[in-house]
Amino acid sequence: MEFTTVWFVIIAVLWVGFFVLEGFDLGVGMLHGVLSRDEASRRAVLHTIGPVWDGNEVWLVTAGAAMFAAFPGWYATLFSGFYLALVLLLAGLIVRGIAVEYRDRVDGAQWRRTWTVLLTVGSLIVPFVLGIALGDLLHGVPVGRDQEYAGTFADLFTGYGVFTGITVTALCLLHGATFLALKTSGEIRERAHRLARRAVLPVGLVVLAFVFWTRSLADQGILLNLLELAAVLAVAAAAWAISSSHDGWAFGATTLAMAATVGSLFTELYPRVMVSSISSAFDLTVDNTASGPYALKVMTIVALVLLPVVLIYQGWTYHVFRKRISADHFPAPGQASPGPLTARPES
Repeated sequence: MEFTTVWFVIIAVLWVGFFVLEGFDLGVGMLHGVLSRDEASRRAVLHTIGPVWDGNEVWLVTAGAAMFAAFPGWYATLFSGFYLALVLLLAGLIVRGIAVEYRDRVDGAQWRRTWTVLLTVGSLIVPFVLGIALGDLLHGVPVGRDQEYAGTFADLFTGYGVFTGITVTALCLLHGATFLALKTSGEIRERAHRLARRAVLPVGLVVLAFVFWTRSLADQGILLNLLELAAVLAVAAAAWAISSSHDGWAFGATTLAMAATVGSLFTELYPRVMVSSISSAFDLTVDNTASGPYALKVMTIVALVLLPVVLIYQGWTYHVFRKRISADHFPAPGQASPGPLTARPES
């Protein structure tokens, strides 16, 4: 296997890892105001992602850095053409991060309500914008002979791109609901379970439409590949697990659904990395955008050494913070000094 193919696979894995891990974070951000009836339960919901959300975002940074190092031509065209969309993405990430850390810094109802709204909005913006960007890679945007983006901001809003954004956002919402059902107890868990049960059917229909649209767009016929079939079956498995109250299986199924959905887009894209809507002759590929063989070889060695370390560290983090969380663990407003995600120790 050539190094260009290896790094396309690595970048696809990094994007899949980001959506799997950050996907439930974003889902929790969307749902924290819906599933919480009081401040204690709202803090409990946010505490489920408090120790891990910033570490999960590292996958996005790493994916962007890998694109820059392995395929500088792809990176240059994508980031220059999608500049305004990326500014919107960064705004969503910044607002979301500040909201998680600052909403409990001041003991005031209006202060917390403001950050609750901003956290919800930021958590919606991030998967929607990223979904549009990934969908546009396969659908195609105006890219000229010189590998320069030749369109406008409006050209990014293709039908398939917008639907990809909707699909990813819907999966994040379901993924967040199954995560909360797994990580919380009491009334919060019951609300998360009810919401997941109501959402799984429409999300499944969206995923089904997405995989067939993806297959049609790639001109590969109606038979699904293994990842596309896995995405559909995973949502069906999630529906069974949710209805049977198997929280662990439900979260595992939504994890697989997210991974297979995002991964299927990359499988249909290869060996292209960005399709030109002007002419297929102008498509960006793994060959005409890649770095030199020596650079790719060195990067491969570094990735083989560091990636297992990152996986072990993140796995240990999730192991340490594996216990369920209840609203009973959190003080009511005014009973504790303001601080981010402050919880009473368990008895």
